[in-house]
Amino acid sequence: MKINQIYVNLPVKDIQKTKEFWTNIGFSINEQISDERAVCIVMSDNIFVMFITEEYFQTFSERPVPKGDTTQVLVAIGLNSREEVDQVVNAAVENGAYQHEEPQDYGWMYQNSFWDINGHGWNVTFADLSQLPTT
Repeated sequence: MKINQIYVNLPVKDIQKTKEFWTNIGFSINEQISDERAVCIVMSDNIFVMFITEEYFQTFSERPVPKGDTTQVLVAIGLNSREEVDQVVNAAVENGAYQHEEPQDYGWMYQNSFWDINGHGWNVTFADLSQLPTT
């Protein structure tokens, strides 16, 4: 079995600000499944993030929406180069996010990260598995 698409669903307070944030750092929107309650950010051909108002999000789960000072999930995304990693993180910070930690360079993998305007954590990575140490 193989999954052909992934939709990550995350609660947010303000759809319009969230839409502006993600388009400002270079991602597009699937308008067909976006409205005033949710925006679908296209991460790739098969990966989408649904940012859903907290009120609407509550209709999908009986569990409470986490407070902004808690972490329920860290989303890791892989890009094609170290430069792309820093480009996305820098654009995010310029648009209201804040740096999570200093970039980490492991030789074969490079990672940078940020907390978005809604408090969701994003680890942005580039990995060259051909350089992965064997010992």
